[in-house]
Amino acid sequence: MLEALDIGKSFGEVSALNNVSLQLKSHKVHALLGENGAGKSTLVKCLMGYYRPDSGQILFNQKEVVIDSPQRASHLGLGMVYQHFTLIPNMTIAENIVLSRPNLPLIIDWQKEIESLQTKMTNMPFQIDLHRPVRELAVGEKQKVEITKQLLLDTKLLILDEPTSVLTPTEADEVLGKIHQLARNQQLTVLMITHKFREVMQYADQVTVLRKGRFVATATVSEVNPQILSDMMVGGESLSKPPTRTLQSARIIKLRTENLTVHNDQDFAVIKNMDLEVAQGEIVGIAGVSGNGQKQLVEALAGQRPPHMGTIFAHDKKFCADLNTITRHKFFCLPEEPLKNACVGTLSVAENLVLRKFNRPPFSRWGMLRRGVIRRNAEALIQQYRVRTSGPEQPIAALSGGNVQRVVLARELAQEVSILVVANPCFGLDFKAVADIRAQLLAARNQGAAILLISEDLDEILELSDRFYVISAGQLVYQTTPAQADMNTIGQYMAGH
Repeated sequence: MLEALDIGKSFGEVSALNNVSLQLKSHKVHALLGENGAGKSTLVKCLMGYYRPDSGQILFNQKEVVIDSPQRASHLGLGMVYQHFTLIPNMTIAENIVLSRPNLPLIIDWQKEIESLQTKMTNMPFQIDLHRPVRELAVGEKQKVEITKQLLLDTKLLILDEPTSVLTPTEADEVLGKIHQLARNQQLTVLMITHKFREVMQYADQVTVLRKGRFVATATVSEVNPQILSDMMVGGESLSKPPTRTLQSARIIKLRTENLTVHNDQDFAVIKNMDLEVAQGEIVGIAGVSGNGQKQLVEALAGQRPPHMGTIFAHDKKFCADLNTITRHKFFCLPEEPLKNACVGTLSVAENLVLRKFNRPPFSRWGMLRRGVIRRNAEALIQQYRVRTSGPEQPIAALSGGNVQRVVLARELAQEVSILVVANPCFGLDFKAVADIRAQLLAARNQGAAILLISEDLDEILELSDRFYVISAGQLVYQTTPAQADMNTIGQYMAGH
């Protein structure tokens, strides 16, 4: 159905793609694997007309085409769910779906459009309230809307960039099962970027691996296994091994909430009377389906949203997240969507690495920034945390999602940490980056940090947590440990039963 032949693409001196080829067969699910920065997103953005390739050609149904815009791609029947969402926050879900069409009438009959969408929704993997504004949605809900939007637009070749990163295992199986069935019914061709070998082995027909901007191999899934794919991806490099989990001699509570209630932007309570404790040298997880108040809880702890009621304590003192208090309590945070919530995209990697301490020695003197010191600090952290970048002066917005995560984690962990709040720290990352970040979190725990891990990835909760809660409708409804966890019980609580 589609062939990309010898595609090349550079950004300045950085070669993102070097003569990469890809062949997608009609009505098959094709997985695209590679580390962050391997060129996967760049390749598919070339296919979608978001980028223009510097070299190579694209064939669609065996005819050469020039895809110079997403509108042209849409006319051909190509649609994509991007890793960074393309929804308009202040519009409703229905408005986003209708306005994403390549052709629109001068006057839109909204009643007719919504009735048509509601009829089509019966065959969709998710049932969505078309009247909800996008700004009210949690990350996982936005992902579901993006996938549903493309299916409703009658896309014939659907590109999915990490489609299940914020979904529960059940939701992921539901979505991919539905998409795989559409392909088997000869209704859809799919290119899926994923880092999850289970999804490749279970739902893909073919797989292509990229490494450092180059084509490695294409194979039929039935002829490979996860170990072969892993070797292709990393090229013999070793993965970070998690440190041995150590025990603390005494239980010292470092982070505590008492009767915490948090409202959303519409002034509804989304966190309700929450009592929570995290001790020194402990990782406490909060598992749950997206949209149950996790986002607002992190915002309240990070000082981005004032609590409606209740108190947050750090080291048994009332905590208010201004810069001086954060510094005094060594309280740090890695929020979800860090490029949006924890970085200044137009500033360099080096500048983002000192955002918390640029006004203190040795990074400033007599009110003046010391650029040389800032650069040397960045060079050391880039090497230590294996950030893939063209250099300390590169704007952080130009980095891949995994490398943005590494930069923010380096900034938060490069100093003594007492309390750390992390939300979906491995969202959209390849397995090598996941291994790096999880090893860093366990190391911080072993050094005495109290870590609150809020994640929609249940496997991540089970791997990292010493104990964890399930959150539903803004309340902690169940507590257990990974060793005692029963998946059926957890699933019922996550579903609100």
